[in-house]
Amino acid sequence: MDGGRGQVNIALEVLGELHLDIPVCGMVKDDFHRTRGLYYHNTELPIDIHSEGFKLITRIQDEAHRFAIEYHKSLRSKTQVRSVLDDIPEVGPARRKALMRNYDSIAEIANATAEELSRIPEISPRAAQAIEAFFREKKGE
Repeated sequence: MDGGRGQVNIALEVLGELHLDIPVCGMVKDDFHRTRGLYYHNTELPIDIHSEGFKLITRIQDEAHRFAIEYHKSLRSKTQVRSVLDDIPEVGPARRKALMRNYDSIAEIANATAEELSRIPEISPRAAQAIEAFFREKKGE
């Protein structure tokens, strides 16, 4: 795993609770966060940085980092793009973008009539009615 002694010990603890006997080793990093060896059975095992084994470990580590970075980017993008417009059944990403291009704020959209909303080419009369009804219900009308 891409962690040192602490992460290895936690992984071993969890595996023990699950009654699984799987060998676990971790990567020992130097002061520059470069792998200098493996941690296995409470022992640091040095690795020849020119060996094929080290190259394989480096590729695995790079892939783990890439996967984690992409996963966290996807989480951030999902939360940052979230809008109250996503809660309206007739509004998908294209209609949401069209609404935001034509109105300066959600408040303006909320105050628009179905007739005004349907003037936007991407907003069908049915979608305009759904948007108007959604915000009318939010206001308690």
